[in-house]
Amino acid sequence: MDRRPVSDGWVGLDVGGTKVLADLVDDHGQVLRSVRLSSRDGVEDAAGLEDVLSRALELVCDGARPRGVGVAAAGFVDAAGERVVFAPHLPWRDDAVRERLSTRWGLDVVLENDATCATWAEVEHGALAGVAQGVLVAVGTGIGGGVVVHGEVVRGAGGMAGEFGHTRVVPQGRPCPCGLRGCWEQYASGRALVARAGRAGERGGGVAEAARAGDREAVAAFEEVGAWLGVGVANLVAVLDPEVVVVGGGVAEAGDLLLTPARRSLAEHLVGAGHRVTPPLVPAVHGEHAGTVGAVALARRAAAAR
Repeated sequence: MDRRPVSDGWVGLDVGGTKVLADLVDDHGQVLRSVRLSSRDGVEDAAGLEDVLSRALELVCDGARPRGVGVAAAGFVDAAGERVVFAPHLPWRDDAVRERLSTRWGLDVVLENDATCATWAEVEHGALAGVAQGVLVAVGTGIGGGVVVHGEVVRGAGGMAGEFGHTRVVPQGRPCPCGLRGCWEQYASGRALVARAGRAGERGGGVAEAARAGDREAVAAFEEVGAWLGVGVANLVAVLDPEVVVVGGGVAEAGDLLLTPARRSLAEHLVGAGHRVTPPLVPAVHGEHAGTVGAVALARRAAAAR
């Protein structure tokens, strides 16, 4: 029997293309403790990535045993919430991730797409609370998202709804790790921002700091990426007609550096803009912790249903 003390919290693990964020979260969506590790350094395969997750879990728990774990993965998660079918920025390929991690840790584990988790965080505790029809666009290493209908996050028939980043905005455009060309995330993501600013190896936060200090290339990078963000959002609004569009993810923490050009672009490219209500484009409440907070929300739901 495991005799470690049981924590009052739950653990959310957000597994992205560049980092693993582990948060200890309470029942109200408050982050109690946080640990960040690289998901790249020394990671060559699925086993190496899962070693990093185990290390992050150990550090954030600090000797206690969590009540459950929610894993938010930057990839396509099947309808059963068992497998990561494909992950453009991670080494999982049709892997039974949930069962493997649950067995390894001896804990109840819930697995879901990271942007779907982020959407649940905003529905339960943030900018989508009380919203019947809404959209979240998560702008990080790539672009993900979630669709809210009647206050519930839509997963789709195969569990893979919300992969907005791989809609094509430029036919035969820039190559994408997913295997296609011209995907939206090649023009409006953190990677696109860093590349446009000429700051290889940096994160979006470094570009934001440079832009605020007046660096012309950094400012121009936000203008260009924000404009592309508005183009893609206009397409989503044309299809879904939401009450509000929430922008989350690490890049969105730049605030108006990104959102101001995105709002201009949305107004310019939205079909029928002069004859309809353009939904507000607002920042997410939870920022970079949205994936972990949402994963914990789903872990709590799963525990309550057992």
